[in-house]
Amino acid sequence: MNIFSRRQSAVVEPAPAFGTAAAEPALDPALRALTGHWTIDRPHSRIGFSVRHAMVTTVRGAFTDYDSTLYFDGAQPSQSRAELVIRVASVDTGVEQRDAHLVGRDFFDVRRYPEMVFRSTSTVHEGGETFRMTGDLTIRDVTRPVVLQLDYLGSVVDPFGYERTGFDGTTTIDRTEWGLVYNQRLKAGGTMVSEKVRLQFDISAVRLAS
Repeated sequence: MNIFSRRQSAVVEPAPAFGTAAAEPALDPALRALTGHWTIDRPHSRIGFSVRHAMVTTVRGAFTDYDSTLYFDGAQPSQSRAELVIRVASVDTGVEQRDAHLVGRDFFDVRRYPEMVFRSTSTVHEGGETFRMTGDLTIRDVTRPVVLQLDYLGSVVDPFGYERTGFDGTTTIDRTEWGLVYNQRLKAGGTMVSEKVRLQFDISAVRLAS
């Protein structure tokens, strides 16, 4: 599951537009200037998730090992695209025993399914600094569509001369639709782990040299 002034590994050439789109909302010239290929800067980004535990608290975690391929078209956002390939064994919730359970057969079963993949299929500029990216999410060899809400956070040239831009992306999935069905019932009712999982993409992207 390898995104793009306010509110990252292979390079690929711009793909054809995803179908025939209606006229897109007018974009700020600063967004148009961002057209090109980018890669996620891992030390300054987070590919995370959160899920309710025992009905009363929230467990948060992240995946720390992944590759990204990003292309942003600031003139025609519908041609923007992203691919994210995540090594699931890199999951980190801050608790070693819990992480071992997550990578085991009850959940991700990383020996059989070592990677989780997101590939975009369409991008829509909803206006202002908000975008909607639809794509295919593959977990445990099950592929289903998801929709990411993306908020553009800004762009800057950092002190090291790198052109950098930021996006926040979120979506909520039902993990059982990807075969992640393990759970335990609570005596008082409800389940130990919620079926709903919120995915969070806190992206700092660096422009690739042309």
